Amino acid sequence: MAGLLINVLILFPVFQTICLGFRSPLSIFKRYKDTARSLPSGCLASNRPVISPRLSDFALDIRMPGVTPKQSDTYLCMSVPLPVDDEAYVVDFKPYASMDTVHHMLLFGCSEPSSTENYWDCDEGTCKDKSNILYAWARNAASTRLPKDVGFRVGGETGAKFFVLQVHYGDIGAFRDKHKDCSGVTLHLTHQKQPLIAGMYLMMSVNTVIPPGEKVVNADIACRYKRFPMHLFAYRVHTHRLGKVVSGYRVRNGQWTLIGRQSPQLPQAFYPVGHPVDVSYDDILAARCVFSGEGRTTETHIGGTANDEMCNFYVMYYMEAKHAVSYMTCTQNANPEVFRTIPQEANIPVPVTSDMLKMAHGHHEETKDTGKSSLLQQAKNEGEEILDQDFHIEEAVEWPGLDLKLGQVSGLALDPENNLVVFHRGDHVWDENSFDSNFVYQQRGLGPIEQNTILVLNPSNAKLLRSLGKSLFYLPHGLSIDKNGNYWVTDVALHQVFKLGPDDKEPLLILGVALQPGSDKNHFCQPTDVAVDPITGSIYVSDGYCNSRILQFSSNGLYLMQWGEGTGTTSGRGRPGQFLIPHSLTLIPDFRQLCVADRENGRIQCFRLETGEFIKEIKHKSFGRELFAVSYVPGGFLFAVNGMPYPGEVEPVQGFVMNFSTGEIIDSFIPLRKNFQMPHDVVASEDKTVFIGDVHARAVWKFGSTEKLEHRSVKKAGIEVQETKESEPTVEARSQLESKPESTDPLKKQEKQHLVHQNSTGVSFLLVTALLIIPVIVLMAILMYIQWRKTTVSGADGEHKLDSSSRRILGRLRGKASSGLNLGNFFASHKGYSRKGFDRLSTEGSDQEKDEDDGSDSEEECSAPPLPPAPSSS
Repeated sequence: MAGLLINVLILFPVFQTICLGFRSPLSIFKRYKDTARSLPSGCLASNRPVISPRLSDFALDIRMPGVTPKQSDTYLCMSVPLPVDDEAYVVDFKPYASMDTVHHMLLFGCSEPSSTENYWDCDEGTCKDKSNILYAWARNAASTRLPKDVGFRVGGETGAKFFVLQVHYGDIGAFRDKHKDCSGVTLHLTHQKQPLIAGMYLMMSVNTVIPPGEKVVNADIACRYKRFPMHLFAYRVHTHRLGKVVSGYRVRNGQWTLIGRQSPQLPQAFYPVGHPVDVSYDDILAARCVFSGEGRTTETHIGGTANDEMCNFYVMYYMEAKHAVSYMTCTQNANPEVFRTIPQEANIPVPVTSDMLKMAHGHHEETKDTGKSSLLQQAKNEGEEILDQDFHIEEAVEWPGLDLKLGQVSGLALDPENNLVVFHRGDHVWDENSFDSNFVYQQRGLGPIEQNTILVLNPSNAKLLRSLGKSLFYLPHGLSIDKNGNYWVTDVALHQVFKLGPDDKEPLLILGVALQPGSDKNHFCQPTDVAVDPITGSIYVSDGYCNSRILQFSSNGLYLMQWGEGTGTTSGRGRPGQFLIPHSLTLIPDFRQLCVADRENGRIQCFRLETGEFIKEIKHKSFGRELFAVSYVPGGFLFAVNGMPYPGEVEPVQGFVMNFSTGEIIDSFIPLRKNFQMPHDVVASEDKTVFIGDVHARAVWKFGSTEKLEHRSVKKAGIEVQETKESEPTVEARSQLESKPESTDPLKKQEKQHLVHQNSTGVSFLLVTALLIIPVIVLMAILMYIQWRKTTVSGADGEHKLDSSSRRILGRLRGKASSGLNLGNFFASHKGYSRKGFDRLSTEGSDQEKDEDDGSDSEEECSAPPLPPAPSSS
């Protein structure tokens, strides 16, 4: 008896271990059983986690849930939660897509996706938190298998909890038959701890312009590496049609070592690095894309559509686990001089044979009439929305903003309730007597402004809702509002920045020393504006009229860093990072950028929030010599106002709407009643309602978006195309529409009445027909059900039983299907660039369900049937 007891005690831990081993795989199936998405039959078989008998490995299919994009250059995203809680490693990627249907796919890892929907437009974003690119695919690329002992780390305490699949559908001609797409990727994951952690390093150009007809245009990117050593094992290139060759190098002590070079017209797979390349601290990573503008009649910019271009060089690397960084980017050319010694091979195109092109055909081939192609789809970056650019901004003449009793209007903002907040100077005026030559305020004897300087107005009728700011300020200037509704303002006379609560009479935080101008970290000199990061709470101050810098402070006001320098006295010729009155700030949270209206240089400069690195400049001749203010609206729009023209100049003072990603001016607008005198600040809402405050006119203008409800006219490159907003016409209908001349108004009315009559007649006929047919259908269904019940009850053995496929269909109708688990699709920044992965984030364009079944006991799990084998990762 004692021996039997000992044997039981010895075998019990073994039995328990076996049970626990089965627990994790089964919990994966249970976790998704009640959340399986309804998919077309073509997608069902592969949207589930597959656990191998070895238990440590499993495969995860991530597929689009049967979608049909409605327009070209659509970006769709879907998410899949990691089906295990503990740490795992992705070691293999197997794509399922065709370039005839899909332009590119990007796979991201993150803690929480931007949406909980089955799938969504990637304009809403990919991830709520920081997203890491794990994989990219384009042009019929092959699978990617990582080296032995290398894996992308996911799950656990620090790894990604969700995968997000981003799919860019380019030309939707392949969907004329309205079929549903299930493109995606299969991941092979393992629980076996990998000693080397994989990561992605993305190099991309964000401001390259290719002039029409230019034979050779180089786009160069270079960054100095400042981390622990990494080892490069694969690379991938990406451009659109104009790209000839893309090359990447490590530069060490002036010596160039090739990482890889390839034609972007070939399948854009991850190619193995030809020989081991390690990158150490202070090395330079450099890449060059070579383009040709031959055959183009207009400039080509970086953007997300087939007619735009991109320049991306991706590198897969591995690092020791203790130093691992999962994702890094380089978007600038930090040292242009370094490219003087780049090897000549970087400008020699890679030969592409006709056989190769057969494998990589179609997507980038443009139609002969580019003006009509895809109804002139507008540029879209990774993570960024498809911009509906068919609108015009016009003054809302009924809004009484011009009759408000205001002082000099210096700042505007919208609060979290979308109310308009106005910052004005009451009875104080900034004129030539306000400051001495050392920028010291000379009118302190007037005391602070006795009126309330902050007014909260109803945006619909300008009714005053509340006011504050009495006896606090001398010369108000900039205003912004954080996500909690706090007001952040600057005073150029006090040389200070203030934080006020919506209902507080005293400031919650003050930066700077009252009435003391300076240029150190504790003093400002006529600071102009403030911006507050909604994610980190960091405070950014533009300083200002007598300093030329941007300062960053922590959320509680501690100095962190600054960047920028003066341009000098010559306006309009500043280099990146130089300012001549940084006058206005706007945050672009989607892209982690801060944009500055560099007033006297007549331009917008954008910088990376975390580092202050220069990203891009937006400058147009129509800005004139001065650009006063800039405001960003989620969805990819920039709004700006310029200054009055200098003597002899012709550019009028006006407002502008721009595509943030490309810098292209979409629209410009002026008032209909009075003229602008000195528009000083601008703010816009997501519905494209725009408010402009004017210092000299002491007024606030309101502008709104006007859109035509029927046919819209889009002009670009001298070509006019008619669009129908409500529905996309067929190719035949569109050509007929464009060939018809404009009809007169009376004829339009007659046509409209005729169409209404036809529609009403058709509806009546359909209604009567339906009322007659429905009872017949119901009666037939009852008879068929009775007959089916008879055959089922009287049937012998298996002859009259439902076949397996019918049983699956009924199971799905009852909500008990055992298959068809849609774990989602994974993968733009491309709201990025980089809208928005590989491409969307880089300008191609750059998680969690509750387990309801974890309570099942281990005995049930141990009695589970054998699990299906994992698919081959070859």
